[in-house]
Amino acid sequence: MGEESASIPKPMVPIGNRPILWHIMKYYAHYGHTEFILCLGHKAEVIKRFFLEYNEALANDFVLSNGGGDVKLLSSDISSWRITFVDTGLHSSIGERLSAVRKYLEGEEFFLATYGDAVTNAPLDELVDALVGSDSVANFLCVRPSTYSFHTVSIDDGAVTQIQDVTQADLWINGGFFVFRKDIFDYLGDAEDLVDGPLRKLIANGQLMAYCYEGFWAPMDTLKDKQNLDALFESGDAPWEVWESSDEHEPATWS
Repeated sequence: MGEESASIPKPMVPIGNRPILWHIMKYYAHYGHTEFILCLGHKAEVIKRFFLEYNEALANDFVLSNGGGDVKLLSSDISSWRITFVDTGLHSSIGERLSAVRKYLEGEEFFLATYGDAVTNAPLDELVDALVGSDSVANFLCVRPSTYSFHTVSIDDGAVTQIQDVTQADLWINGGFFVFRKDIFDYLGDAEDLVDGPLRKLIANGQLMAYCYEGFWAPMDTLKDKQNLDALFESGDAPWEVWESSDEHEPATWS
């Protein structure tokens, strides 16, 4: 992301007029999940300041009367949110960040987690229901790498047998949206990352599900990714803004 992510934490890089973090939280809130725990690290004060100084009137339509003495909001976006801000370390792995906020999840049988740098219009309620109705410990969004421009290569004994665009290859990648049972903490070792640690253990025990979704999903890893998301936002057709649209979702499966 260059200079942009050097001066602010990546989740605060804006899409349009708000940081991608706000868009992700708005997506969760659309499905009724309004209690958040932010696992803070790099430039945590930037995220704290954004929410401490957030003004609903500046972010929404409102009616002003009584010479400016009365403000009536015509809509609201974060007033129902409850956000816990936790410093989880500057160089902590994702697994360590989850462990650091475990005490704030007491009494919760399930919880949701995400990396904070991708948006989607996947039906979150179906992702949750799939895990709740199973005996598995975790479920995660699995997507096609349609936003990447590279070619996959098949090799047999040193000879190339096939080369094709990644969008034509039968590949699925981790979309970064997770649903966990509290049992996930039993699989988290000291200083472990998420994928190379507990998720591999869950696979070995047959306890990891994948919700395969072929609809919209996009990361914000590069400046080009940001520009693409900005263009969608400015066009008025941002697929991840499910709170603004009742469009049908693309078919999805889980396994």
